[in-house]
Amino acid sequence: MEDFVFDGATRVVFGRGKEQEAGKEVARLGAKKVLVLYGQGSVKKSGLLDRVFRSLKTEGIQYSELGGVAPNPKVALIREGVKLGKQKGIELVLAVGGGSVIDSAKGIAVGVPYDGDVWDFSEKKVAPQKALPVGSVLTIPAAGSEASKYAVATSDDGPYPMKRDIVFVNNELIRPAFTIMNPELTFSLPPFQTACGVVDIIAHVIERYFTSVRDVELTDRLCEAVVKTVIHNAYIVMKDPTNYSARAEIMWAGSLAHNDLLGTGRAPDFASHMIEHELSAVYNMTHGAGLAIIFPAWAKHVYKHNLERFVQFATRVWNVEMNVFDPDSVAKEGIARLEQFYKDMGLPTRLSEMKIPRDRFAEMAEKSVKLGSIKKMTTDDVQKIYELAY
Repeated sequence: MEDFVFDGATRVVFGRGKEQEAGKEVARLGAKKVLVLYGQGSVKKSGLLDRVFRSLKTEGIQYSELGGVAPNPKVALIREGVKLGKQKGIELVLAVGGGSVIDSAKGIAVGVPYDGDVWDFSEKKVAPQKALPVGSVLTIPAAGSEASKYAVATSDDGPYPMKRDIVFVNNELIRPAFTIMNPELTFSLPPFQTACGVVDIIAHVIERYFTSVRDVELTDRLCEAVVKTVIHNAYIVMKDPTNYSARAEIMWAGSLAHNDLLGTGRAPDFASHMIEHELSAVYNMTHGAGLAIIFPAWAKHVYKHNLERFVQFATRVWNVEMNVFDPDSVAKEGIARLEQFYKDMGLPTRLSEMKIPRDRFAEMAEKSVKLGSIKKMTTDDVQKIYELAY
């Protein structure tokens, strides 16, 4: 096990109707002027936004609002939020929505106290020194942004490769101060969006699970428990979308998957995430759908570099019978069962199913951020994974 520092600073307020306590959580932090950020209309239609606004009014908190956050969020809207935040003297950014909204809120939070352009943080010209506190009312369990120190956004200043979906801030300053989770808010999610969220949650866990670090038994077991819990409850919500208990398990798992607890003492392998980000940038693919395609291809490409761990994944998570004479077949069966699960969720597992052509594989491979714990990725590796995924 490696040395680590863990700071799970996000306060979680979980349960039915808890969105009505948003004002209390903001007041607890002493903020009087809030920017409420949201997406493209569903939180208005459902009445959720009105409930949040009422809770703020009850606490005497002034608020401004900014809607229109798109999936694969754009830095243009973040810049708009930064400008508004400076004009209004905003003291806290409250995101009402899923990962894209929360990531945008984090961008605004570091941009308001900064004199330069917020994209400077992405280009590593400067590291954030200050940030406004961020809070969230979560509506889509998937990205885990509600409890993480990461924010993803797309630069839309030009054609690819300028237009790229990348982690533009990775800093404890942007870990949300609080998040409000009401599983009832997820009842109306379409099956495709639910499935994509499940895949994203599992990816965050197993990208930490597949590590080259040994002697991490506790977090191994925690990772396995979270993945198995999500798999079990995913089948339930696909048949019964309003099952509160199953929705609650998935929602809580999403936060645990990405708040860094499961990565303590181990080196994660986020290669598959970076490889998929190129697909999102070029083809605007839904992140979870892209991961359902890329992760099995990545696993098939690298499993022999840490066969023991892939065998452990197969036997402990998927209950594959151990064969001491042929561990290779055990590992491959585990990957096959993960892929079948994605199919059961109604997701594609091949780029060809999504009508993605092969003509840009080399370009995307060249531009992909090269990471890896099981195996450090090269351009050749990434291109081979795209080919396997096809």
